[in-house]
Amino acid sequence: QPSSITDPERRSSAAQQRVVPPRRIHYLGEIAQTVRDYKSWTDSQASKADHLQHLMAAAACVDGEAIQAAAAQARTDLDPAAREALQGWEALQEQYAAEELVYTVRGREIRQPMYVESLSHLQIPRVSIPDPSSDGDKLRWLMKENVPGAFPFTAGTFPLKRKSEEPKRMFAGEGGPAKTNARFHFLCEGEPVHRLSTAFDSVTLYGEDPDERPDIFGKVGESGVSIATLDDMKVLYSGFDLCAPTTSVSMTINGPAPILLAMFMNTAIDQQIDKFTEQHGRAPSDEEAAGIRSEALRVVRGTVQADILKEDQAQNTCIFSLEFALKMMGDIQQWFIDNQVRNYYSVSVSGYHIAEAGANPISQLAFTLANGFTLVEYYRARGMDINAFAPNLSFFFSNGMDAEYSVIGRVARRIWAIAMARLYNADGRSQRLKYHIQTSGRSLHAREIQFNDIRTTLQALLAIQDQCNSLHTNAYDEAVTTPTEDSVRRAMAIQKIVNQEFGLLQNENALQGSHLIDTLTELVEEAVLEEFERIDQRGGVLGAMETQYQRGKIQEESLHYEHQKHSGALPIVGINTFIDPATVDEDWEPPEIELRRASPAEKHDQIDRLRDFQKRHEAEAPQALAQLKRVATEGGNIFGALMDAVRVASLGQITQALYAVGGEYRRNL
Repeated sequence: QPSSITDPERRSSAAQQRVVPPRRIHYLGEIAQTVRDYKSWTDSQASKADHLQHLMAAAACVDGEAIQAAAAQARTDLDPAAREALQGWEALQEQYAAEELVYTVRGREIRQPMYVESLSHLQIPRVSIPDPSSDGDKLRWLMKENVPGAFPFTAGTFPLKRKSEEPKRMFAGEGGPAKTNARFHFLCEGEPVHRLSTAFDSVTLYGEDPDERPDIFGKVGESGVSIATLDDMKVLYSGFDLCAPTTSVSMTINGPAPILLAMFMNTAIDQQIDKFTEQHGRAPSDEEAAGIRSEALRVVRGTVQADILKEDQAQNTCIFSLEFALKMMGDIQQWFIDNQVRNYYSVSVSGYHIAEAGANPISQLAFTLANGFTLVEYYRARGMDINAFAPNLSFFFSNGMDAEYSVIGRVARRIWAIAMARLYNADGRSQRLKYHIQTSGRSLHAREIQFNDIRTTLQALLAIQDQCNSLHTNAYDEAVTTPTEDSVRRAMAIQKIVNQEFGLLQNENALQGSHLIDTLTELVEEAVLEEFERIDQRGGVLGAMETQYQRGKIQEESLHYEHQKHSGALPIVGINTFIDPATVDEDWEPPEIELRRASPAEKHDQIDRLRDFQKRHEAEAPQALAQLKRVATEGGNIFGALMDAVRVASLGQITQALYAVGGEYRRNL
């Protein structure tokens, strides 16, 4: 007899696996110990190298079997890797003294000049190599520092920067897709390389469609672009070939990231299909379309943020249950592996929002790296080969004014490389940590707003000196508004002047050899490892999140910053010191500046575009959404189903369907 209970039309989700298996719960403690063991081993090998060098010098001056035997034993005691490194020292010096550096990237030979001629006709080396007399000092430098592009990558991820591609990647998003597309073209005007970075409005960030509802309408297109459909995504990036080697697109989206990423990938594929149709005067056959799709996925470049761990810890745009969100992150990476997506980063493990929420540089770096290693453990637990997924991971940090920001990249690269090599047995490509820097938003102030560019310039200088892989410089007016064309042009000029005019940075390892930088590197690295151990004692990242450890620490550090700022112990020029007397009167008003806001007409246009899309696909959407829910409940790859669903369903429709099978986010209390 049929049940009288109404079918809720919801099915239980597939059984979930643990994110980090119980046997791997102490991964952060292991990483801390691995890094310390490597450094101890390096110091031990350096001492042995010195001992051998001294014995060899003595043997050259005094005949004696005892000395010869001792030298032979000392040579045996030296690790083969250390011997090999020392044997290559002279060749390394010759290589970097040459006119050109020749190296290989993915089988392609790269040649770059090694010197830049100054106005005084001096030859400035792009990489400067030390010349210590002690073999121990040589070995210690090779094992802890080394040249850029060589393990442990302390000095930089790659041997040299590309002269044809500056690290500039400016963040933009406002109004509808056409308005933001115009801003993208403004930012890229005259540039040989197009590095786009996309800000989404809060409606999109929370997975909703634009609507007349009062709690939604006012936020449509504010402080970011409104994207609800595949049609919107195509307009957003129109005029840019998403599969060109000179185009790279970053998307700052987290909760609904899998949905927006599926829209983006479809846009890249459809661009290439349309190009084929235009060139051949016909649509491609099924076989041709499959080949076009495969090639588009292979070459498309960019990053999606998709970091749900830091959302729980700091940013707060979680929309799905944490376990379900992590499941979708894993599905994205698995789909990338299956479809050979090698040039697009499946996640940008982000510290920026942790810093903006109030964390100091140590906590920002420690929490971010810990989150990254958690993803490594999760993806390995799902059976993925580390060398198949680690190259698809990227990182994102803030740069403030603190001294520790001078070495944040050096420390991150070294910890990551040592852990990847010594603990996870990953290959050289997986050992390379790549990261984006955005200058500190928290350091921007509405009072004395013109001083903000000075702070941003110093932060950009630190980032470029530390060999960041890409950089966004904030506009001075971001303290109060979405940047205007004038302010964003000034922000772009900041990093262009630092990159192109500042002579010292024609050299790419200027920080190496500084006693202060060496000291800061050691201090920051040890502080990060100690934080790893504190998190490890709480059951790893996820265990610590259950007690809100990260959130509590961020709040404490934010409160400390505010106390220091308000007491004047932390000087902030124009805010608590060097205050303009004209600004302290009660009737003082700040000068008017242009405020960028989405107009009611723009908001209504987005709603109209959404409803037109939904009407055109009203017959297909229900079936696609049902299939999406079926895949999710059966434990299939959700991202693969999203690639189909976004073609006929809107962001809000898909979000609601996933809520039904994956659950909505609820914070641990």
